[in-house]
Amino acid sequence: MNLNEELKKIIVKDLFLEDITWDQIEDDAPLFGEGLGLDSLDAVELVVIIQKHFNVEIKDMDEGRVAFQSINSLASFIKERRQS
Repeated sequence: MNLNEELKKIIVKDLFLEDITWDQIEDDAPLFGEGLGLDSLDAVELVVIIQKHFNVEIKDMDEGRVAFQSINSLASFIKERRQS
């Protein structure tokens, strides 16, 4: 399983998304607003989820804004942090 697929499955499961399956999430679709429809509470939970599953810390809102643009941007963020 690649990182994008793993992220999608974790997001659907851990955020209890009931109206969508992991394979319906597009890699470049926005996670918030018009895309997946996540909100600010989901963002807080997502920070914890990323820390728990990938041992990667999102330190502030600026990092979060960049990381949480899409599945692709989140996967890139995780890969970069794992290498450093």
